Amino acid sequence: MSTADSTRDTTGSTPDLLAPARLGPLTLRNRVIKAATFEGVTRDALVSDRLIEYHRRPAAGGVGMTTVAYCAVAPEGRTERDQIHMRPEAVPGLRRLTEAVHAEGAAISAQIGHAGPVADPVSNGLPALAPSRFLNLQSFRFARPATRDDIARVTRAHARAARTAVEAGFDAVEIHLGHNYFASSFLSPRLNKRKDEYGGTLANRARVARGVARAVRDEVGDEIAITAKLNMDDGVSGGIWLDESLRTAAWLEADGSVDALELTAGSSLLNPMYLFRGGAPVRQFAATFPQPQRFGIERVGKKFIRAYPYEEAFLLPSARQFRAALKLPLILLGGIADRETAEQAMTEGFEFVAMGRALLREPDLINRFAEDRAADRPTHSLCIHCNRCMPTIYTGTRCVLIEPEPFHARGH
Repeated sequence: MSTADSTRDTTGSTPDLLAPARLGPLTLRNRVIKAATFEGVTRDALVSDRLIEYHRRPAAGGVGMTTVAYCAVAPEGRTERDQIHMRPEAVPGLRRLTEAVHAEGAAISAQIGHAGPVADPVSNGLPALAPSRFLNLQSFRFARPATRDDIARVTRAHARAARTAVEAGFDAVEIHLGHNYFASSFLSPRLNKRKDEYGGTLANRARVARGVARAVRDEVGDEIAITAKLNMDDGVSGGIWLDESLRTAAWLEADGSVDALELTAGSSLLNPMYLFRGGAPVRQFAATFPQPQRFGIERVGKKFIRAYPYEEAFLLPSARQFRAALKLPLILLGGIADRETAEQAMTEGFEFVAMGRALLREPDLINRFAEDRAADRPTHSLCIHCNRCMPTIYTGTRCVLIEPEPFHARGH
């Protein structure tokens, strides 16, 4: 049974952004979560010293919890072969990681999921899975339609991954139900053309997402907090939209399988910049790929890597509809960079905020939040939303966060 309601403020007062808060069975030191941002520093699919430093710095910088992305539940569920997949060999390194974050006073969550059609079958040496046959234009390979046995296996793998997270000392898991990864691709009418019990109606298309969340809850109970990242909309024609996503969220709430939802948007397959907004660094993306992909991205990349104007809290208008319809604790994501924006989320009924790029630019930003509030002055992030930090996720070789001088000079 979920303990999600324990995080709700029943007094009618605005929650304090920087005060301790409950997330299921977990108490965080504040309501700021470092969002999952793929690090690209897990060579051989194992924890590295650079990955530990990547998460130690925002932990030391004051966040309540940091989220490790991306921890695949199966080998074919990685977007590329150097991503961590949850298995016994990974546990010693994962334990070093959790201990380093705990030593800084923060909690740590593992984002678990299966990339589905977003996975790179060439890099993994394994076929990608999708609801229906689908061509991934990044890998130029077709994803194989998942069988019922595949769905059952992937569902069980999520439960095993959550158990591995417990063994490694994580305080929470975040189930990836967004961005047209495996579960999200089943939700999408554009990607899911099935005629069986996993296709057609929304109730059928939501079976995978609900089944995965249920399997995780049944495996770990209230040993750790369970959150899920859910698309509000895919940002593509024919994809899932708010009305259907709201119904899915209501089902997850009724199921009692998650302690909170982190609301997101966009498709890693078809429209990745819909989530990020701001600069569209096509040239930098192209430079991370070998030929002939590099030439193709340079020529047609702007059709895929589309530019959207950046606004503070750009997902808030959509997220308000979820806040009005649900009692479940919600984590607001998307363009939260300044303290005033995060505090506004509290006044609107969101229990937590998730921050990504602003914390890549300034790992100690949350400590500055506290200092500036004590001095009665505003806090403005130094992030300029150029998005040049994003192409590094495709290299698998470097992490801008732990190169502080060049990183700051480039204005990430």
